Amino acid sequence: MDADSMKREAAQRALQFVEDGMIVGLGTGSTAAQFIDLLGEKVRDGLNITGVATSAATERQARAAGITLTTLDEEPEIDLTVDGADEIDQSLRLIKGGGGALLREKIVASASEMVVIIADQSKLVERLGAFPLPVEVVPFGYKVSLAMIEDIADELGLEGTVRQRLGEDGKPFVSDGGNFILDCSFGVLDDPEVLAELLPFTPGVVDHGLFIGLADQAVIAGENGVRVIEADVLEV
Repeated sequence: MDADSMKREAAQRALQFVEDGMIVGLGTGSTAAQFIDLLGEKVRDGLNITGVATSAATERQARAAGITLTTLDEEPEIDLTVDGADEIDQSLRLIKGGGGALLREKIVASASEMVVIIADQSKLVERLGAFPLPVEVVPFGYKVSLAMIEDIADELGLEGTVRQRLGEDGKPFVSDGGNFILDCSFGVLDDPEVLAELLPFTPGVVDHGLFIGLADQAVIAGENGVRVIEADVLEV
């Protein structure tokens, strides 16, 4: 089974969390896109839900799928959010932001009664950090913010590089919020909570891709089927 098939299986399983009348947060990325497609099919079959998109790309896809959308300002309390992740550990700590939507994703997740993460088995790791940690920064003085992030890494004994993300055109990647993304390749994060606490105090940092204490369950699809992880307990 290839990765795309696993993502679709995870997305299919996540549909069981959706109930009629819900406000549903819609994530961003290739796995979340599978869920949006499947959710659109359910909506066309009569399911009544309203979505809150976490990016402009997700908004376009959801509208094309026939999903009615609202905004977080209009509906500040979300029943369920389904999103993907770049890395997930057994404690449901996440690295997100590979798609550049980490700020809106974190806001939506924080406003949600329940957050379900869907992924293929390659995203499940023992310790976070192999995937570079995205940090969203304002464009003004971003090199100063970058240097300060490097200083934080040094203080924590982390080695690696911090690089500005570029788009396919070779120009700086710009988020939906008009900000830059710095990709921090620090390697294994033995204590991600400490880094998550320090980064927001860095001038210019808008937010970071460490999602700690936000996910309630993770649906992981692999060669042997679909597993549901809740905290450190694994269910089949």
